[in-house]
Amino acid sequence: MAFSRISKLDPPCRGIFRKAAVMLCTLFTSLFLLHCLTARCSTTSPVKVSSGRAAGLFEDFRSLRTKRLAYQWTPGSELTGYGVARRSSRVLADERSRQVSELPEEESFILPPPDLVASRKVSPRFAGKLSPLGEGSKKLPQALIIGVKKGGTRALLEFLRVHPDIRAVGAEPHFFDRNYDNGLEWYRELMPKTLEGQITMEKTPSYFVTREAPARISAMSRDTKLIVVVRDPVTRAISDYTQTLSKKPDIPSFESLTFKNRTTGLIDTSWSAIQIGIYAKHLDNWLHYFPMEQILFVSGERLISDPAGELGRVQDFLGLKRIITDKHFYFNQTKGFPCLKKAEGSSKPHCLGKTKGRTHPNIDPEVVQRLRDFYRPFNMKFYQMTGRFFGWED
Repeated sequence: MAFSRISKLDPPCRGIFRKAAVMLCTLFTSLFLLHCLTARCSTTSPVKVSSGRAAGLFEDFRSLRTKRLAYQWTPGSELTGYGVARRSSRVLADERSRQVSELPEEESFILPPPDLVASRKVSPRFAGKLSPLGEGSKKLPQALIIGVKKGGTRALLEFLRVHPDIRAVGAEPHFFDRNYDNGLEWYRELMPKTLEGQITMEKTPSYFVTREAPARISAMSRDTKLIVVVRDPVTRAISDYTQTLSKKPDIPSFESLTFKNRTTGLIDTSWSAIQIGIYAKHLDNWLHYFPMEQILFVSGERLISDPAGELGRVQDFLGLKRIITDKHFYFNQTKGFPCLKKAEGSSKPHCLGKTKGRTHPNIDPEVVQRLRDFYRPFNMKFYQMTGRFFGWED
């Protein structure tokens, strides 16, 4: 009876044994395959391929990233939107493809392994022809053009944007004078994306005459480099008035606005066109927060007569290679100032808009001389403070 009961249980035991054996075999096989795959994937050495193979891999890589790039901002572009971003990414991709295709057939180069590309952990040494597109981050500016109005700040910014290591906001953010309550994160979002080694810049000329600006900029970063474009204060005041006159043709004459009382010859320093040109007074406020070594003064006159020379000083000040030289400029006789042979992101010559270089109205020579006499002591003090003679008394 006991024997027969055991014999009835025997077949199920054999079935369980067979199932266990199959499962063990499957487990060992899986472990073996996993070991092989792990050994293969752990190889991180770059794959050396010919230029033809590299171009193929690049095309595959580019197609995988196209959709993401369509929504990303391209450094140097101020436009937004899907269509513009897609067009910008396509231009960059075509340029990189062209660079690959121009390699000699017998020349080979190093590509990072596909798994590193997919994980976006490509080493900086791979940056260059095949660096990932659309990378970069928004940073607070490391350099600011803080003044002065009608001194030549727009020209300087447009010239600097030719440099590949400078990325700048086109419009004036007015953060440190009008929009400070919006916070630094709001300010950061206005900045263009930059890569490692590139400088983020912006220009707002009214910062130089805003009393709170030095402390606010210092609170953001004490290492911020400051650039001030200065111009003969008399000519600057007339240019300032000319701009206002183009917007408000019914304003009083320059002569009547210059004086509190023309009979006594008392200059009205409350008028902003006059007040901005007292450079020494404004600079004294900045020196409470920044050393003179962090402030560069650019001559507005020399920016016209010798743009490459002034741009050389600016590039040195920013710690950049002197890339912008004489070959980038030509003098426009009609406008009376230099223009770029090729602007940023364009192959065509570029001059500043029609709002720049307006013809000044005729001002009474006696009023001009009174202003020169008024500014002379302030100019002399400014020369002493900066250690540079600008020659505005000639």
